Amino acid sequence: MAIELKQLEDKPWYYGLLIGVAFAGGLWAVANWQYPNFTEMQRRLASLKVEYGALQEKIERGRVAERRLPQLREEVRRIELDLNRLLEILPTKRNTEELIKKIEALTRQGDFFLKSFSPKEYVNKDFYAEWPIEIQLDGTYHNLALFFDKMARFSRIINVESLVLTGYSDARLGRTLAATFVLKTFIYLGDQQAAPAAAPGAAPEGAPVGAIPAGTNSGGGE
Repeated sequence: MAIELKQLEDKPWYYGLLIGVAFAGGLWAVANWQYPNFTEMQRRLASLKVEYGALQEKIERGRVAERRLPQLREEVRRIELDLNRLLEILPTKRNTEELIKKIEALTRQGDFFLKSFSPKEYVNKDFYAEWPIEIQLDGTYHNLALFFDKMARFSRIINVESLVLTGYSDARLGRTLAATFVLKTFIYLGDQQAAPAAAPGAAPEGAPVGAIPAGTNSGGGE
């Protein structure tokens, strides 16, 4: 609302001063209401910069991980191959039947007479179990050496212990010696429960027990 100057002619001098102060105060209020809050904007801008930097870091980590993905897949494949090779050397209990068939096939391929095949109790260790098998057979020195050589080529670990050889003076049926020894192989247990003990003289998992003459068709192989 406009105020004419002639209306102030009869007023005291300070009346005009009050009107000027009030007018200036109104201008200051309008200016502050229309002007942005630069302090708040600066704080918000700094916060957005930090958030933007964090997002950029996450994006870069994702890009690095994506570039490494083929390498990680190759490492996983290599570890799986190594694990499979180790399990061939130290197989699980489920593979014992395969071992029995291989040993049985070796005795039939050579000039042997398998007199006894006696699996013994498991001996539980930390993460594996020992499995001793007592074997008695008749044969020749040459064929026995071939038997041990072929058995050494098995993928799994097999030790021969307590070998006792007894020669025959009459070389009955072309066999010149009797051999008694213990085959000791090993079974991987891992986090499984301890391997169950086999009854003395029993054949775990269907192991054959008894004499197997040489030349009998087994259907097995190495």
